[in-house]
Amino acid sequence: MSLAATYAPGRFGLSFELFPPKTPQGDEQLFAHVAELVKFRPDFITCTYGAGGSTRAKTLDIVSRVKRQYGVRVATHLTCVGSTVVDLRAYLNDAASKNVDYVVALRGDPPKGETAFRAVEGGLRYANELVALLRTEFPAFGIAVAGYPETHQEAPSFEVDLANLKRKVDAGADVVITQLFYDNTDFFRFEERCRAAGIRVPIVPGILPVTNFAQIQRITSLCKAKLPPAFVDALSQAGDDDASQFEIGVDHATRQVEELVRHGVPGVHFYVLNKSQATAGVLAGVALPR
Repeated sequence: MSLAATYAPGRFGLSFELFPPKTPQGDEQLFAHVAELVKFRPDFITCTYGAGGSTRAKTLDIVSRVKRQYGVRVATHLTCVGSTVVDLRAYLNDAASKNVDYVVALRGDPPKGETAFRAVEGGLRYANELVALLRTEFPAFGIAVAGYPETHQEAPSFEVDLANLKRKVDAGADVVITQLFYDNTDFFRFEERCRAAGIRVPIVPGILPVTNFAQIQRITSLCKAKLPPAFVDALSQAGDDDASQFEIGVDHATRQVEELVRHGVPGVHFYVLNKSQATAGVLAGVALPR
């Protein structure tokens, strides 16, 4: 099934995002969680791609194993960081040979220790250029791109960020998957502005259930996402009670997804952080239109 067809009228797309573990033990723990996640019949599973392509082989190993073991369609992330166009073509040919279905096309964050993105000589500067390369030279891949309900942390304004997103879509992206957010009002406003700008592809909300308050504070500080004050208060009152923090986070994500489904979103993408319990808790509590 094409990526666009995953979100066709009358369908509801469900996807999960993994990242490459650093150890063999981490690999086995990851696949124990994948075994639980696939019980929810995801349409596809994605895996991130390390800064500068540092995990490129591992990323393909993971998605290949997911597809081989479970028959689930898979997507690799791909960034412009540290890669020439020749490098990108080689990676995409390798991905095609491993029967990868889709690509999440990203510019990528600057490498650790650097404050600004710099294209390498012979490389690409923007995600829309990567989308254009994919659409022109690798048309068999479905293409997803990232959207930012609360504006990308490097963008000078929402309007500039939205113009960048439209360039990615106009270059040939099939779907927009959003950065995590915790106030659905931000998503609804983002979706409305996207439609007003002429972006017509499916816009899929990205959800990361909170399981640890300190961890999510670090994550949201990096991606310029905010936590609603009432949610912060509830997590703060839980103190060091990990079980309470987990319950509060799953409850909040469940209510988010319930409202998003009522709103008519075409699907949901879960950032699972290589674990299954929180996402499984949300999905057990929500009736998805599938």
